[in-house]
Amino acid sequence: MEIIPVHIKKEIEPSDDLSELIASSNQIQDGDILIIAQKIISKQEGRLVDLSSVKPSLLSEGISSQYNKDPRITELILSESKRIIRMKNGILIVETNDGIICANAGIDESNVKEGFATLLPLDSDKSANDIREKIFEYTKKDVAVIISDTFGRPFRMGQTNHAIGISGLSPIIDYEGTKDTFGKTLRVTAIAIADELSAASELVMGKTLKTPVAIVRNYSFQKGAHKINELIRPEDEDLFR
Repeated sequence: MEIIPVHIKKEIEPSDDLSELIASSNQIQDGDILIIAQKIISKQEGRLVDLSSVKPSLLSEGISSQYNKDPRITELILSESKRIIRMKNGILIVETNDGIICANAGIDESNVKEGFATLLPLDSDKSANDIREKIFEYTKKDVAVIISDTFGRPFRMGQTNHAIGISGLSPIIDYEGTKDTFGKTLRVTAIAIADELSAASELVMGKTLKTPVAIVRNYSFQKGAHKINELIRPEDEDLFR
């Protein structure tokens, strides 16, 4: 397996054709998996907010006062969330409107101009599928697409990249029913390959947006129409909700 960085030199704007910029690298082959940083998707889709335009509610003001947090950011978090799951030390663990469980609804002030913040794409699966279809138009190459973002992890220090949107591949390999080395039947062994590929690709992508795309090559995966919510554990099976 190879992981190949794709450099995009310009600052992404809503008027840009992101698929064309990726295709112009002339590196794409049939069967590749494109891992794309959420931040450039959000910028291209206009999900960039001028914080001076945000008017915090009384609820946002109240929450922010407890944690010395910018109430404008809190207001954005609340507006992008279905519900708050946990609050501690200024971090809000929420379920986003798109169904993803993450810190602060994925809202981020890094790699943007001072006084601005990015929101997650409205529908990351659709974003991934749109890019996949356009990549095929430009290159005639059949690829899969994963949109990735950085997540913290319960019980462990450090962050890793996770998939928040997919197109063209199954996000999970389920080994249930297969035999292990000693002939025992595996019962609970489902591997979140979309997350693992996202995490591996971050090693070449970094955090500065100079390399917002990576190509995973020579990795065998299950093709098909799937959704990112296949990676979300149902609440009745979740020990922490």
